[in-house]
Amino acid sequence: MKVLIEISDKEFPFAMRVLKSLSFVKKAVPFSKSAIEIWDELTDSSEEIRLHKEGKVKLKSAEDLLNEL
Repeated sequence: MKVLIEISDKEFPFAMRVLKSLSFVKKAVPFSKSAIEIWDELTDSSEEIRLHKEGKVKLKSAEDLLNEL
C-alpha cells in the first residue's frame, strides 16, 4: 500500500529519518516538484470527473476542447 504524506520543509529531514527507521516501511522517497504538480493536477481532474458523474458539474466536450486549440 502507498501513502502520500505532506510534510513541511522544516520537518522533512526528521520525518524521513523516522519513516526510514520503521521496519514496516518498504520505501520512503520524496516527490520532485514536477511530480507534485502532476499529482495535484491529476487529483483535481479526478475530483472534476467525480463531480461530473454525480451530475454536479458539466464538463466540456472533446470537440470544445479541440476548438480552443
